[in-house]
Amino acid sequence: MKRSFFFLSLLVTTISPVFGLPGEQAVESGDEDEIAPGPDPLSTVFNGVTVPPMKELRASDFEESIKEDYCTAKKAADTEKSLNSFHGYYGFHFASLNCAAYADKCEELGIAGFPRFVLYYQGKPFDTFSNEKKGMEELSSFIEDKLESIKPGSRPRGGVHLPQPGAKEGQMILPNKEKADESSEAEKPTKENSGDSSKSPSDSKDSKVSKTSEQPKDSKGPKEEKAPAQDPNPKKEIKEKNYNLSGSSVSLTAESFLKLVTTTQDPWFIKFYAPWCTHCQALAPVWQQMAKDMKGKLNIGEVNCEVERRLCKDARISSYPTMHFFRGGEKVQYEGLRGLGDLVNYANKATEVVGLGVQYVDAAAFKKMEETEEVIFLYFFDHATTSEDFAALDRLTLSLVGHARLVKTDSKELAERFRISTWPRLLVARDGTAKYYTALAPKDMRDFRAVLSWMQSVWLPIVPELTATNARDVMDGKYVVLGILNRQHTEDFVQNKRELKNAALEWMEKQTKLFQLERQELRDAKDLRIEEADDRNDQRALRAAKSMRITIREDDKKQVGFAWVDGIFWDRWVRTTFGVDIRNGDRVIIHDESNRRFWDSSPNGVDIMPSRTSILETLTHIASSSPKLKSKSTVGFLEHIFFTIRTFVSSHPFITLALCIISIGVASLWAKRQIRRTRTTTGKLGGSSMGFFHLDGKEKGIFGSVGSGPSNGKVD
Repeated sequence: MKRSFFFLSLLVTTISPVFGLPGEQAVESGDEDEIAPGPDPLSTVFNGVTVPPMKELRASDFEESIKEDYCTAKKAADTEKSLNSFHGYYGFHFASLNCAAYADKCEELGIAGFPRFVLYYQGKPFDTFSNEKKGMEELSSFIEDKLESIKPGSRPRGGVHLPQPGAKEGQMILPNKEKADESSEAEKPTKENSGDSSKSPSDSKDSKVSKTSEQPKDSKGPKEEKAPAQDPNPKKEIKEKNYNLSGSSVSLTAESFLKLVTTTQDPWFIKFYAPWCTHCQALAPVWQQMAKDMKGKLNIGEVNCEVERRLCKDARISSYPTMHFFRGGEKVQYEGLRGLGDLVNYANKATEVVGLGVQYVDAAAFKKMEETEEVIFLYFFDHATTSEDFAALDRLTLSLVGHARLVKTDSKELAERFRISTWPRLLVARDGTAKYYTALAPKDMRDFRAVLSWMQSVWLPIVPELTATNARDVMDGKYVVLGILNRQHTEDFVQNKRELKNAALEWMEKQTKLFQLERQELRDAKDLRIEEADDRNDQRALRAAKSMRITIREDDKKQVGFAWVDGIFWDRWVRTTFGVDIRNGDRVIIHDESNRRFWDSSPNGVDIMPSRTSILETLTHIASSSPKLKSKSTVGFLEHIFFTIRTFVSSHPFITLALCIISIGVASLWAKRQIRRTRTTTGKLGGSSMGFFHLDGKEKGIFGSVGSGPSNGKVD
């Protein structure tokens, strides 16, 4: 006789057990529980029976696991492990899914709060354990009901006697007397599969109850699947709370802002506005609709800066509207688009970050994450990492919303892959390449501003898509190799985008080698000076040589970035700025936004094509100290002169100051000379240095004596 079996999965945050019932299976088949007979280092002993550990599922094998006839176990809390029993007879199987490590999978399954217990039947959700008290007794009662429905009369009427966590022995309870005949008939297949079926799951010799306290720390299982004990990650509790119950934007005053926002750890998305601002008026209905969409998820507020001037001044609001995401004393400004979808998307991502904090990943989870994420910041820690280090790490999460993922690990496999030998350590992984944050001591990892500044310099993908939100980050202060691509031509689009990425990787590798070579040359020169001074026994020269510091950095030279833009969507901007028509094919432009200039031709005089050969040949001529190719301007003649002067002033401030002083001095001398010349010319025209008229002397003759010579003297 065949019976149907369930597959039950209980999903919890860090330890979310999954137990279930597989499909049909013949009880008489005599199949043993598919658990290795050898001793397992994670196994525990109850009533003299070795109990295997519970399995922790991964996102990649979740669907496959819930279709199987059994589910082994790895690790669980005492509540779940003490209920792990009767696999062969009832088909119950326990496992767990770590929602901190597999957040995407839990979100796909609709897991919003933790802990969450879900019963699966034939791969689909069948029932949910919704009791507010998720203790051992409540969970046991839930499972007992399901077991009784599968095999009526096989369970004790008053339930099983639950042992204390950590106990090695338990009381045996017989099943219902009224249905002893039926239970005795079922005793034979039970003995074949799991020992004595007349015993309760907590007391049976084949019971798979396990004790958490007896699990050895140095297990043979993959270490990276366990969340670190020293990082409690208290932010997981945030998702259990309900925010914005009214689904509206709350008008905040200075007093309510201090009470509701500053002095609490509740997340708030707040808009600062002025009633006369037209942009604020256009944003108002969108903001209210966003507040409705975030009902129960995130607090939404707004501040009228015409009324609360002091509050807006303290928040350093300089333009309207300005939107900030607050969590306690921390804030981050939202600089994205103001559409409803953009605001809701940002709010959801920020809420997820607040709820989960910095997620833990193992090697498998990180590898899967690399398939979907272009930029991942990976934080390595070990047993010596302190709570202050984790607190400093948590502060970075909000600033990365919408830019990159931040995860942490203590995986030995990942440490070997990225050659990590000191902890804690931070790196960014972009398309398989890693770049490390330079920290001389653990305290440097707690420097929030320094770490965030470094993150901002590398949080873009190697070849990002140019959009309105990231245009400044992509364009400012660097040469940008911009691929103008047509997304409608699928095959050419994929190939040309791959060529851009390959060109970027080759250029980065080349520049790294050149930088290392230049730095080594400076070090060799320093060593040569030290040796020469030592040979001459010149102590002064020796001290001077040893005090030389190699301060060269990669950022000293103008950097080169890579990006691509959708030529169809941005057709008007591409035509008016660069004169490129995407209908004639994909093109590449090397753009210098700071100087309002660009290059569209290779050294051979032909257009730059999406080819790594064409790009690198042209880029070598442009990125030198004095570009060898003639550029084109993106602005008019007068504006071009203005930007040329501005560039010279910013590049040579002292020379500009000296030229200004010299110019003022020359202008002053010229002005004085002109004034003297004017006075001299005026005196000659009047016949006297006194001017045209003499009103204080005696005039003689018809018009008076105006000639030269003494006026009162005798004239012969």
